[in-house]
Amino acid sequence: MNTQEKVKKYLAEIEKNNKRGKNINAILQINPHAEEEAKKIDEKIKKRKAGKLAGKIIVVKSNINVRGLNASCASKTLENYKCPYNASVIEKIKKQDGIIIGMANCDEFASGSSGENSAFGITRNPRALDRIPGGSSSGSAASVAAEFCDMALGSDTGGSIRNPASHCGIIGVKPTYGLVSRYGLIDLSMSLDTIGCFAKNTKDALLLLNIIKGKDNRDSTTYDSREIKIEKLNKIKIGVPDIKCDENIKNLIDEKIKEIAVKNKWEIEKINLPHINLAVETYYPLVYVEFFSGTRKFDGRRFGKKIEESCGEEVLRRILGGSEISKAEYHGKYYRKALQAKELIKQEFENAFKKVDIIIMPTIPKLPHKIGEKIQIKDMYNYDALTIPANLSEIPAISVPAGKINNIPVGIQIMAKRFDEEKMFSVAEKFEKLP
Repeated sequence: MNTQEKVKKYLAEIEKNNKRGKNINAILQINPHAEEEAKKIDEKIKKRKAGKLAGKIIVVKSNINVRGLNASCASKTLENYKCPYNASVIEKIKKQDGIIIGMANCDEFASGSSGENSAFGITRNPRALDRIPGGSSSGSAASVAAEFCDMALGSDTGGSIRNPASHCGIIGVKPTYGLVSRYGLIDLSMSLDTIGCFAKNTKDALLLLNIIKGKDNRDSTTYDSREIKIEKLNKIKIGVPDIKCDENIKNLIDEKIKEIAVKNKWEIEKINLPHINLAVETYYPLVYVEFFSGTRKFDGRRFGKKIEESCGEEVLRRILGGSEISKAEYHGKYYRKALQAKELIKQEFENAFKKVDIIIMPTIPKLPHKIGEKIQIKDMYNYDALTIPANLSEIPAISVPAGKINNIPVGIQIMAKRFDEEKMFSVAEKFEKLP
């Protein structure tokens, strides 16, 4: 199947299964030039001049700028904002002949953990249509799971890639903070956000990450890095922390860890991360303040509508919360305290990686709830209780399918020390090959 045929196949699948309402509703906008671009790439393939992503079809979360398409952030605030430029990651993808087929639905301004907070309708989980797909990168994950594309880009602030990857039964990668440029990302939290990727397998996820990573002069947080490869693993010591989790999920993950350890003759060591339970409480003051600060540019004069007058409930909650913390800020008391707690958690992980090679735990502590089911805000925030620590610690983490409970996908999360994506992917591939 050439690239043109592949694009047509995916477009037909989107037309059939993407409609808002009972269908998946993962794609907000189709790239009208996708077929034309595919034709040009097929010509390059014939001449053997095509890039590494030739033939790969990619969906992009709607908070990443793709020139000519709408980076709406799934909000009425920016619904008519047409991107005037490409984000750095998009430049790199296009340079390697990847095709952007469309822009994905998401929780509005990446604020949410379920995919229910979009101004343009709920995204459904393709693997369990009555359930949430997870968020905030809901449409990106659902697009991969629903066979709308080969790969997808998302952003991860506290689990926004790994969370939906787990619920949708696919691969989701959050790289080390600074590995991938965020130039062109409309971020939720400047000190936590990373752009990462979704794929159907580790090989494709690794391919996409290798393309988008690297130093960018337009983002001062970025670093140079060599190509990430799957390495031959010898003796690996797996660290397993004591965490709060649904018993069925815990049992499934424990079984998988034992299975991989026995098969490869790896060690398992229980580790103590005493402050991991403070992750949610540490995360939200940082997010509220940084999101409030970042949204001050949405004043209705330069970009779309005034955000406070056009956004949804969850976005407004975060703006008001950030405003209250910032207003007096009690001489920086709450934000500074959260930064101190962040450093404490980061140090605990650094100490743990002196004893173990990899840390493994469930991606999400519970199964996704049914669409329309009313749950408490604290329970919604707790979806990310096990993914937030990686963002606070600035380390890489990947979610790999571990199996199903009640026919609903469950992910296993593999964390490595900073910039050790190589080991993370190498271990993830071993889990992927388990029966």
